[in-house]
Amino acid sequence: MNGVHDLGGMDGFGPVDVPAHEPAFQQPWERLAFGLVVAMSAQRLHNTHAFRHAIERMEPTHYLSSPYYEHWLFAVATLLVENGLATRAELAARAGVGVPLAQPMRRAPILTSVPSASTPRFAVGDPIIVRNMHPLGHTRCPRYVRGKRGVVTRVDGSFSLPDVAAHGGGSCKQFTYCVRFDGRELWGDAADAATTISVDLWESYLEAP
Repeated sequence: MNGVHDLGGMDGFGPVDVPAHEPAFQQPWERLAFGLVVAMSAQRLHNTHAFRHAIERMEPTHYLSSPYYEHWLFAVATLLVENGLATRAELAARAGVGVPLAQPMRRAPILTSVPSASTPRFAVGDPIIVRNMHPLGHTRCPRYVRGKRGVVTRVDGSFSLPDVAAHGGGSCKQFTYCVRFDGRELWGDAADAATTISVDLWESYLEAP
């Protein structure tokens, strides 16, 4: 889906401040949030793709103004309610405050029933174009490469397609590819001519020129 979470290729946010010796957790509650997500994953109460999509469905200003592990807690609360494991009222009673939840899920009609392939469609050296798609649901195709031309530099294994798995569609496996893009293809003449970017993409995202 298109949203504020898809920050790849965007500028104007200032430099990334990485303090020396930064701790893994800034606050004690962040350690607890991490442990909660790990425990839920071990119990297979959600998959990674559904978890990411819950975060994507945060209200935009909340997403941009909240810390990383608050996104995790938000996703956990959303998935607990959506999967019928808790009610919003029960969460609010435990937290002592109202608990915000994600916007309703909208299933992407473009990739909900994509067949798995036994052999890769593309090979190393093949030119490709990334499909200029704008799904309503989850996708791992970055917005800044859609509609752009690149070259396959590596063919990887077959992995679950996030666009299907995030919406309860089971494990639809597809080949993934490492695709190299010239910087000027992505950002125009202002980019350094020597700049290249490599992005891992599922087969459904790609088409032949």
